[in-house]
Amino acid sequence: MAGDVAGPSAQEIEQLHTDGIVGRRSAFSPEWADRLGEDIMTIFQESLELPGAAVGRGPNRYYVEIHPERLRGFLELVTHPWVTGICEKVLGAEYQFVEVGFDVPLPGAENQPWHRDFPSPPETVRDHKLTSLAFNLTTVDVTPEMGPFEIAPGTQWDDSPEFEHGMFPPRSHWPRYEALGRSRLTRRGDISARSALTIHRGTANRSDTPRPTLVLGVDAPGAGNDERHDLMVTRDYHRELPETLLAHFPCRVVDRLEPIEQQHTIEGLVMGAP
Repeated sequence: MAGDVAGPSAQEIEQLHTDGIVGRRSAFSPEWADRLGEDIMTIFQESLELPGAAVGRGPNRYYVEIHPERLRGFLELVTHPWVTGICEKVLGAEYQFVEVGFDVPLPGAENQPWHRDFPSPPETVRDHKLTSLAFNLTTVDVTPEMGPFEIAPGTQWDDSPEFEHGMFPPRSHWPRYEALGRSRLTRRGDISARSALTIHRGTANRSDTPRPTLVLGVDAPGAGNDERHDLMVTRDYHRELPETLLAHFPCRVVDRLEPIEQQHTIEGLVMGAP
């Protein structure tokens, strides 16, 4: 891992609640991120051959859920003090890892519409309480040409009956998000934590390089996002995991890994946006 292993500061927790996103530079080494990238691209090529494994999130853009044990750095990720510290301070001591996947905008990927990943739960709308988090890690040094992730800070609290499916603000709202939007020019080894409710989009990849990004989803008890995913590990791998992790890692234990058919498709992203 050989990166910054300090836990989150009070200022970082405050920034997450204020902006809906916070990042830590060099949480892991570039070499660690390179191994992660190798694993992701191997799994990506395999997923293209399996029905339902790679879900379109716009032209030349895919999302793939994966088996944790196929990532050589999974244990280092979910036990990193910055990750566990943020989860505990924001989601509570009984937080649960519920999703592991990756997003791959290939060359030619277009702008996505501004969106959030699922409708806001009542606790967020009513009480400004975050009940889930998404951690993102790039496997490449992102340049403006690669179609960086763009996010509109502070919009995790937005609520409007005009949002289609509770997720897609109408085009009349887009100028505000474009004015607020910040591109994330992250580098290998960086990590961010965000609310998936903060309005965001992937932008057009005009380079000749894919931009894979790992996604780790975490819930507070009862948030319900585990219903959209199917984490599973083999019995041998499960026996190797520390007890301190198992308390936060609800998963199916199987004799042999089964292909993942994704349950969380986002139809509004399939066609992209002008």
